[in-house]
Amino acid sequence: MAKPLHIDARAVARTVEEARSFRPSVHCITNTVAQNFTANVLLAIGMRPSMTVALDEISGFVKSADALLINLGTMDEDRRTAIDDAIAIAQERNLPWVLDPTFVEKSEPRQNLAKQLVGRKPTALRFNPGEGQYILGAHSSEPHALTVLSRSTGSALVMTGAEDVLAVDDDLARVRNGSPLMDRVTAMGCALSAVVAGFLAAENDRQLAIVSALVLYGLAGSEAETRASGPGSFVPAFLDALYALSADDIIAGARIA
Repeated sequence: MAKPLHIDARAVARTVEEARSFRPSVHCITNTVAQNFTANVLLAIGMRPSMTVALDEISGFVKSADALLINLGTMDEDRRTAIDDAIAIAQERNLPWVLDPTFVEKSEPRQNLAKQLVGRKPTALRFNPGEGQYILGAHSSEPHALTVLSRSTGSALVMTGAEDVLAVDDDLARVRNGSPLMDRVTAMGCALSAVVAGFLAAENDRQLAIVSALVLYGLAGSEAETRASGPGSFVPAFLDALYALSADDIIAGARIA
């Protein structure tokens, strides 16, 4: 049975500072549209991105990383092979890895691949409600069903939207930070998945790591909204907020339920 997860905002603030100090290296196999923005987001926090999908390089890059992101936004045969090799190395080295099933609803091959990858037990699976239904079933958009699905998959499940919901086994948490302008910028969700991977490398407690990532990301969005006149000015303000938000800002602004 689902039970509320109680995480103190001070613990989140400490985790953010620890992640910034640790500066985890996150190898991202992500879609071509998201690469530049994802790299800038990670750098703004203090993390170190890498992006190659070259088959003769993937082994070395993942072995030297602290975490791995697998995003299905751009699919071709080389990327499929790179994904398979990267996950095998991450599992061998016990690295956290995050699966982001972008556009899984658009094609049957993508859906089949996503389901196969869920079976390899990612540390966390980040999705929106529409994507979740295609790989986890019709009830996956119901928060309390996510705890059952988390137990069955062995993964932390992160459903993002106007309210972000995290399920880890029987624990359920909601984060209510963010801005509507985040839906008007491409790759915002893709970059969040990379941030979650980085936090999982910096903090062993999955619940605390993921909630901290969601709070920082959402607070940066709400802060950027106050400074932006639209999506174009939102992006630089968002990157600045990721860089500049203080522990006091996080403690005062975190909306965790």
